[in-house]
Amino acid sequence: MKRILTIQDVSCLGKCSLTVALPIISAMGVETVILPTAVLSTHTMFKNFTCKDLSDQIVPITEHWKSEGIKFDAIYTGYLGTEEEIETVKKIFADFKTDDTLIFVDPAMGDNGKLYPAFDESYAAKNATLCGAADVIVPNITEAAYMTGAEYKEEYDEEYVKNLLKKLSELGARTSILTGVSLSAGKTGVMGYDKEKDEFFNYQNDRVDAAYHGTGDIFSSVAVGGIVRGLSFHDSMKLAADYTADTIRETLKNPAEPWYGVDFEATIPQLVADLAEAVK
Repeated sequence: MKRILTIQDVSCLGKCSLTVALPIISAMGVETVILPTAVLSTHTMFKNFTCKDLSDQIVPITEHWKSEGIKFDAIYTGYLGTEEEIETVKKIFADFKTDDTLIFVDPAMGDNGKLYPAFDESYAAKNATLCGAADVIVPNITEAAYMTGAEYKEEYDEEYVKNLLKKLSELGARTSILTGVSLSAGKTGVMGYDKEKDEFFNYQNDRVDAAYHGTGDIFSSVAVGGIVRGLSFHDSMKLAADYTADTIRETLKNPAEPWYGVDFEATIPQLVADLAEAVK
């Protein structure tokens, strides 16, 4: 069985980060090893949440794994809270990467043209170095603009997206994928660039007029799971984009708490079926 290590925080209650990655990747038939960077009582959309930093546990845990000869088919990172954590994770990449290990980075740090409150431009620059150590990166347009120094645009065309992808590729990753890309009215999706092949790929599906906490974590978890299961980058992104949209539609049936997260548990059976069809 394939094995993915995912490094990010865990919210005990709420649907994001490891609380999403562990069940989704496991359901895709991949062993999921977790390395929590912090434990939160709830995700950050709740008031008065507690947070316990676990940075001092990361090195002892990974040193134990090294002593046991543990190997991973992929290492997938999400939200990392500090520049020091980024440096620690880069060392984990160096320690555990082999020719067969995929490094997949979701540089979660901002949206809608702004960084999250805890971060600044220095953090964005550090995250760019993490992306430079990856094989696949999946920033949104905000994150890509901060990491490359490009102008952030709310309204853009395909040429802008392609230029941004080319700038991302200069950071070092083999494949750069921009999420939340809308190239026509009523559509949204992803566009990617394979630096080795000098090829772009694009997938657009129908926009669902709603925004929920944790959907980026869902997209990334499905995408990395699909790649490790043998799907092409394009097919993995399609599977992830469709599943994310499906879970949003499912969640619209329960509109009481839009800040809580998406009801991905209800759509996991369909994800499993779609994956089985795709890997035939």
